[in-house]
Amino acid sequence: MANASNTKNATLGARFRKFFTDRDFIFHDGRDLRRFSVAGRTQAVVACVAALTVAFSGYGVVQAAMGAVVVTGVAGKDSSPEAQMAAMRQQVDQMHSDVLAAKEAARIHAARVEKQQATIQAAMGGAVDRAKINQPIPAINDKTSAITDEVIEPLRRLEARQVAMAGQARAAAEARYEQTAAQIRRLGLSPERYVGAGVVEGGMGGPYEAADDNDEAGSTAEADAQFRSLFVTWQRLDNLEQTVVSIPSMQPVDNIQFTSTFGVRSDPFRGTAAMHAGVDIPGAIGTPIYATADGVVSHAGRQGGYGNMIQIDHGRGIQTRYGHLSKILVPENTRVKRGQLIGLMGSTGRSTGSHLHYEVRVDGKAVNPIPFLQSGDYLVQIQDRQTGAQGGPATAN
Repeated sequence: MANASNTKNATLGARFRKFFTDRDFIFHDGRDLRRFSVAGRTQAVVACVAALTVAFSGYGVVQAAMGAVVVTGVAGKDSSPEAQMAAMRQQVDQMHSDVLAAKEAARIHAARVEKQQATIQAAMGGAVDRAKINQPIPAINDKTSAITDEVIEPLRRLEARQVAMAGQARAAAEARYEQTAAQIRRLGLSPERYVGAGVVEGGMGGPYEAADDNDEAGSTAEADAQFRSLFVTWQRLDNLEQTVVSIPSMQPVDNIQFTSTFGVRSDPFRGTAAMHAGVDIPGAIGTPIYATADGVVSHAGRQGGYGNMIQIDHGRGIQTRYGHLSKILVPENTRVKRGQLIGLMGSTGRSTGSHLHYEVRVDGKAVNPIPFLQSGDYLVQIQDRQTGAQGGPATAN
């Protein structure tokens, strides 16, 4: 084995010496010829120096390249096809997530716009869509992607216009509230009684946490405050107008005249002073009698001196009574509408002739019906506008 190794080394040495042999060079400088001789040993030394120089230069280039790679963050990344495919999948997943987030943000903003528009419309006296006004809206995430910002930008512009309209709508709703409240006070009723319990302004609280310096977040908070205030104003108005549905506001007969009014009078049978709890409206037997407001028939039958009597519960503590009827056309525990035919005039019970004894009661106490008969068109317009609203208790008694 040692002999083979020695033989191989001797062969390599012979080849090396053969490559670097003494060489002669002839140089002509323009006048004379000159001859130079370079020994093989000198050639070998120069070749080694050149090789070392190239090696060190290559090492420097590699080091510089590695430094650039580290700076750009490429170092340490797997550049295999599998790794590249995984990176592409990650990018696609991120894009998919951004698209889903944009879609959800657009849905929330659209629902918010619809709710705010429904509130503005209701406050301005238009159609009322309570389902839309009362629908809960999830909180809006202020941190959004570029895709989300681009998608919801038109909705944001629309919301900005709605905020500008919210103040006008609130002023209009407050004016309508005052006008309606004045009409109700004329009837001897207290508007505050029908409004206070139904208004839910909503409690707020929680630990303090400073908000980011974000103009959009500030705009959203301002919009929320504007529409929260508008909603409370509309809610007070709506509760009051819902009460109007329960207020008797039309005549129980086509032609109104009185043979006896509300208050103390001379009793027609005894001739002594007596309290008359309603008004007497004369007419022929069989004259149609109409319900003066929506409600539920709480009594339909004989009732002492009333004779054949119908009592309608309109809700909000308000009732009406129709006495001395010749015929009752509605059974108890049925819901009736304003203007519905409920009976025919007569002279049953404690009566001297054909007429209608008509009463209005609030919390069981008789009040003067004449202001209700003279309430005018304003309350009727409110009742007509309250589409779907009904007077009377929630369930029949």
